[in-house]
Amino acid sequence: MPNGFSFKLLKECRQTGARLGVLTTPHGIIKTPCFMPVGTQATVKAVMPKDLADIGAEIILSNTYHLYLRPGDALVRSAGGLHSFMSWDRPILTDSGGFQVFSLGDTNRITDDGVEFRSHLDGSKHYFTPEKAIEIQENLGADIIMAFDECAPYPASREYTEQAMKRTHEWAKRCKTAHKRDDQALFGIIQGGMYKDLRLESTKAITDMDFFGVAVGGLSVGEPKELMYEMLEAIRDELPKEKPHYLMGVGSPDCLVNGVMRGIDMFDCVLPTRAARNGLALTSTGRKMLRNAEYKNDFSPIDESCDCYACRNFTAAYIRHLIKAEEILAAQLITLHNLKFTLNLMERIREAILSDSLADFALSVTY
Repeated sequence: MPNGFSFKLLKECRQTGARLGVLTTPHGIIKTPCFMPVGTQATVKAVMPKDLADIGAEIILSNTYHLYLRPGDALVRSAGGLHSFMSWDRPILTDSGGFQVFSLGDTNRITDDGVEFRSHLDGSKHYFTPEKAIEIQENLGADIIMAFDECAPYPASREYTEQAMKRTHEWAKRCKTAHKRDDQALFGIIQGGMYKDLRLESTKAITDMDFFGVAVGGLSVGEPKELMYEMLEAIRDELPKEKPHYLMGVGSPDCLVNGVMRGIDMFDCVLPTRAARNGLALTSTGRKMLRNAEYKNDFSPIDESCDCYACRNFTAAYIRHLIKAEEILAAQLITLHNLKFTLNLMERIREAILSDSLADFALSVTY
């Protein structure tokens, strides 16, 4: 067990088996199930750290690949690590960079040793191994770090998916050996694509390595949501009960509720922030594209049931005006709202687990 870390399961919902827990880290406590806002470049786009704290964000995610390329993990280490560099004193999780290495370029060369890739910034050539991914994350200094994995795309042949899964397992072993900092918790990543037997095989392999937590990767990569749920159901009973379960890259309201009902404790996604920059608000009555003409004379808040700064102080008509005028404030206000909405949803999910009513609550959520 790494120093300063623990995970305690407090309750399971009688209706669904969903889990309520507490994840303790050196930088604070996280109530689970939780949603992690994404701060790819050591910043959650359009939101100041103090505002993130004010809306209740207990942990955020940053990206190893992007920070390695710019400003460089050595610079972040010299600044005292990510917490100091970005002035965020609560927990941080970094992904391993694996997904970006595989998704941001079609000229990558993958071998059993690692991945050669070109920077999306300047075309320069780089090489990631499991050991390199751990070294970078130790330099960044996040509380929770991820093993390097190979994420199979969707669709993918069984042959390729199995090869990527086995490579992920070997890389996970190397990551565990390379990891030296005892103030960081390392998660292993389950792969296996859309093949139930491979998912089960990967779950056993990663569980047997005894990481602090387990992540489910390679989902929400373009497959139908029903297929994602099917894969989660296939492995649910095989996930280690005493460890946190993290579903990577998932954050729409329906997927959050359905993921929790299938045993997931942690989520991250760019959806709330990316949608906001395009003028899309997540609300209790469904999605609202605020740039549309129907909101020109709408002098009500984005969401009547929301108590965020944007909803307390501004109207949909005003925010639409900002969008049309291309003012930065529009992205700031909608981002703040979308994140608050998502964090509020997670709080309501936790309350429903506590009252053994998550299945009933799920029926009331508008997607």
